[in-house]
Amino acid sequence: MSAAVAVSPTKAELHAMPFVRKLDGFAEEEAIFGLELIAGRLCEVSGEAALSLTISLVLQAQERSEPVAWITDKEHAFYAPDAAANGLDLDALVLAFLPDASSKARAADQLVRSGAFGLVVIDLAAEQRLPPALVTRLLGLAQKHTTAIVFLSGHETALGSLISLRATTRRTRRAHGEFVCELVAVKDKRRAPGWKHEEVLRGPTGLY
Repeated sequence: MSAAVAVSPTKAELHAMPFVRKLDGFAEEEAIFGLELIAGRLCEVSGEAALSLTISLVLQAQERSEPVAWITDKEHAFYAPDAAANGLDLDALVLAFLPDASSKARAADQLVRSGAFGLVVIDLAAEQRLPPALVTRLLGLAQKHTTAIVFLSGHETALGSLISLRATTRRTRRAHGEFVCELVAVKDKRRAPGWKHEEVLRGPTGLY
């Protein structure tokens, strides 16, 4: 029996990969910021690469047939053509457009309460606060249904002490339209903070 020979992809093949795929040796099993890590938790992600890394989470969920809901407003929704071109199944994504943080949180309450969703993303945009009672209720529902709830926040400490994982992000441009997107955990109730997660992503116009 002959031994299997690993063949590295060519540069052209790498550039043809969807933007959410890891390049240049970032192995799939090395990923830290994934659905297993955030299931049943409230997570707050801020910074310039927050949108990109969260869309990567949505793709993880869709690959596992986990229903996903994304709650935002019409001014801050992600650029759908780029997301679809890079693998996001828009037909399988529940999108809700609501005008303010409180209504977004109440919608998330109803969605998570159904027990049908593996991941719910709440884009708070520039809003800094949610009523503590709503956050408390979402925490209980996330734990009950093992649902990952991710808040996209304009401020790294917007949602107070009930957040289980808080992370900041940044991106560094590389050649050929690629970016290194780095996430740093500044708070993690399940492990020591300070750990980092990186993905090399292609950056289509509109997504960043």
